[in-house]
Parts: sequence; C-alpha cells; structure tokens
Amino acid sequence: MRLTRREAALAAGAVLIMASSAPTAVLAQGGDEAAVAAAVEALRQAMLAADKEKLLAVAHDKLSYSHSSGATETKEQYAAAIASKKTIFKTVTFGDQTIAVVGDNAIVRNTFAADLDRSGKPDAVKIGVLQVWRKEGGAWKLLARQGYKL
Repeated sequence: MRLTRREAALAAGAVLIMASSAPTAVLAQGGDEAAVAAAVEALRQAMLAADKEKLLAVAHDKLSYSHSSGATETKEQYAAAIASKKTIFKTVTFGDQTIAVVGDNAIVRNTFAADLDRSGKPDAVKIGVLQVWRKEGGAWKLLARQGYKL
C-alpha cells in the first residue's frame, strides 16, 4: 500500500502528538485497546442515532474533525452537522480497524463505509479514516479525525 504525502504527514503528526504527551510511552495492555474500541463504537452508534449529546460526550473539547473533502469542523460543528439530519446515516461500518494505544493516546485507523440519505437523496460513502483518541479522566475522547479518499 502506498501512502500519499498528506496521509504520511497526518500519521507523523499523530505520532508527534503522542510522543509529546507521553515521553516514556509504554504500549497499553488489551484493556485500553478494548476501551478505545468501545469509544469508537459509541461514536458509530451516536452517528446512527444523530444524537448530539452522545456525539459531544465522545469528543474532546479541542476536536479537529476533518472530512475527506478537506472541510474541518470543531466539536460543536461536527455534532450539530450530524444532529441536523441533513445527512441521515442509515448504516455505518468501520472495517479493517486497527488500534494502537501509547500512554494516554490512541491511533485508530479504519475504513468508513456508510449508506446515507443526503437531503432526500440516497448516497454511499467509503473512505479511509485516521482518528486520534486521548484518555482524560478515565474516558477516551476523540481528539482528531481525518478522512481520506481510498
């Protein structure tokens, strides 16, 4: 698999974020990976339900949520956009998921496939996604998300 410059830069940025906050990073045990997987699943369920409160609950206050189109949203913007139901997610699948936990940070990579309704018109999406999660107060919060075209 060949990475684009943009994907390589995003991955390098995620590694730098993790390295700066965990100078003596130790790979986490399976419990943290399971907790991150549960947080990712909570995000998926909140998207399907278009539940603004749940979307806000899984997001870090400094969330940077970027789409494969290049558009970037804040925590409030991403939650409001999904809750507005201008786009209704009928199905959402996160496939080929990998989770790497280092200290209080996690990198999640997956494919995002969804059947949706955009303003009354059916559509389907399949993209790659890189997520950075941060553990705060015992809870995993989505800090950054970048979608990219496959």
